[in-house]
Formats: sequence, C-alpha cells, structure tokens
Amino acid sequence: MSGGWLREESPDLAVEKILDGAARAFVDLGVSGAGMGEIARYAGCSRGTLYRYFKNRHELHLAFVNDRAMRLVAELRVELKDIEDPSEQLCEYIVRSVRKVRANPAMAAWFEPAESGITARMSRGSEVIDSLGDAFVANLQGAESEESPGRMGARWMVRVIISLLTLPGQTEQEERALVERFVVPAVLSNDPRKSEAESDRAVPETPRPR
Repeated sequence: MSGGWLREESPDLAVEKILDGAARAFVDLGVSGAGMGEIARYAGCSRGTLYRYFKNRHELHLAFVNDRAMRLVAELRVELKDIEDPSEQLCEYIVRSVRKVRANPAMAAWFEPAESGITARMSRGSEVIDSLGDAFVANLQGAESEESPGRMGARWMVRVIISLLTLPGQTEQEERALVERFVVPAVLSNDPRKSEAESDRAVPETPRPR
C-alpha cells in the first residue's frame, strides 16, 4: 500500500488521505486510542510516510481540527448567506456548528467523555483557538488586528462552541436561548453591521405638526 504513496504527486492529496484515515480511526478507536501506527494503517500508508507529513500526533490532531473546521465554515457560509440580520446569522452559525459536529462521528468523537482530557488540552492551546478563530473570523467585522473586537469575538465564539459540545444543554432550544441572550449581544457589541441593521429596522419618527 505504501508504494502508491511514494509516487504520490500531490502533497495536499496525501494529507487529505491521511486526515480521512485519521477520521475513521477516531470513530473506531477513539481519539486517544488512535496512535500514529493505527492512523497510518487506516490511511493505507506506512508509518514512515505518515511521519513525512506530520512530525507527531499533536501536529496531526491540529491539522485535523483545522481541516474539519474549515469544511464546517464553508458549509455554513453557503447555508447562511441569505440571512441578512447579523444577530440571526451569528446565532444560527453557532447553533448549527454544534449540531453539525454532533452529527459527524469523527468530530463528535473528540467530545466523548472518555476523551475529555485530550480535548481539554487541545482546546486550551492558543494555537487551536487561533486556528479555529481564524476560520470563523471572516464572518465578523473589524477583525483586522490580533486584538481587534472582531478577532477576539471570534475566539470567544469558538470557546462557546467547544463549551456547548463539552457541556451540552438539556435541549437545543435551551442552547439556542443561551446563545441568543448572552453570546450574540456580546460578540456583536462592536460589530458595525449590528448598528446598520438596527438603523434599517428603525421606524422613522413622524414629524410633529407645526
């Protein structure tokens, strides 16, 4: 099986095959139970080939999380492109992100109780939050600098999504209510789209007769 990998012309395709193999390994063995040897076997390559693309398991984990987050963001951009209200769009963004992760076995595997340790370590790492924040930040305005409100809001949004996946609400309706009431106003407090949308919805004041 490794012979085909040695002749692989596209590194991107090779990485895609490895990450897809890792996804199957995570579902069958759990995230913590899928070592580099198991992932290589699921990807159909040798350990040497695997290590040519990823120096260690942490690097592979980070690449997997980033790849799946980018796929998720791409799906949501298409699904939510017709929602003009920024508050409604952001709420749907968070709620649907959580729903999609739960419905995807390879992504949901990261939030099984048995994986709480490895997930906590990954989510505490600034590189993970930064990576996922960058994936989501395109949907928030004012994110030009590292400390801009938009970029910080995106990072907090990522933490909210991880929190809901780790400690879910009793129902999706409860989670939606929490997001609508506490998360959306905070994230959009410095987003110029919010004030523009509110201005558009404002009813013009009727002039008083002189």
